[in-house]
Amino acid sequence: MKALLQHLQAAGLSPKTDVPLAKYGYWRLGGPADILVDVLDTEGLQAVMTTGAPVTVLGNGSNLLVADEGIRGITIRLKGEFLKSEATGEILTAGGGLMNTVLLARLQKIQLGGLGCLAGVPGTLGGAIRMNAGTRLGEIGSRVLWVEVVLPGGERQSLSPDEIGFSYRWARLPDGAIITRAQLQLSQEIYAEEREAMAEHIDYRKRTQPLDQPSCGSVFKNPQGDHAGRLIEDVGLKGHKHGGARISAKHANFIVNEGGATAMDVHHLIHLAQETVQERHGVTLEPEVHAVGDWPDGLWPL
Repeated sequence: MKALLQHLQAAGLSPKTDVPLAKYGYWRLGGPADILVDVLDTEGLQAVMTTGAPVTVLGNGSNLLVADEGIRGITIRLKGEFLKSEATGEILTAGGGLMNTVLLARLQKIQLGGLGCLAGVPGTLGGAIRMNAGTRLGEIGSRVLWVEVVLPGGERQSLSPDEIGFSYRWARLPDGAIITRAQLQLSQEIYAEEREAMAEHIDYRKRTQPLDQPSCGSVFKNPQGDHAGRLIEDVGLKGHKHGGARISAKHANFIVNEGGATAMDVHHLIHLAQETVQERHGVTLEPEVHAVGDWPDGLWPL
């Protein structure tokens, strides 16, 4: 680890060691990062990616399930230039580390619409593109013009929507690629109508989801023609508890930390819901959450 730290420091970075990650993730659980470093620009990211060490992007921790044993290698947060955005007419260029809430607030000031699909979606722009995030108002992939990534080894690459192949909650990116920035097509014409729809959507979320408790949001993708929450409730697991984690009694596609939950508690409930729905309905629920870190062999993927 000493050589790795020296490499990062020589690149002008300020790595920290043995950093507890529970305070960063929305679930408020998980073990420490061996190394945590804030990366401010593309050159710094390229320096990280040339180390050969495993690299995990923390984002703002909204959709990650960090193992109780923590994360080996280097965990990064994209800061500095990755938080910038610039609009030219109806074209927006923005950094991959920019939080969705901040991005939407900036678009409100200049009255540009097109990203209403991110209303109420936690996380960063890079994370949203990686999972083709969306709501009833659409998906972000439909607005992407190009995405820039840095690959393991440090190479920069620009990808078109056709190369990414967006589909429901999925984007085809090269293995290990980290999204640095993206360009999106927005619209002034739809701004007012979209803002009204966003307000209605946020109100609906507040009424139907356990937003006052630590969670990652939706745990499973909705299967075609149905809803994961409905299926989990139908098999009697709504409100089911294991350790400090519970399948929410308000919305069954949420797992909340009621205090002292471990990552293994959450894993148990994810596996139980998936197994039970498969047995009763013959439907395979695919997790939307991303498990990262040092897990025992054989637990993932589900």
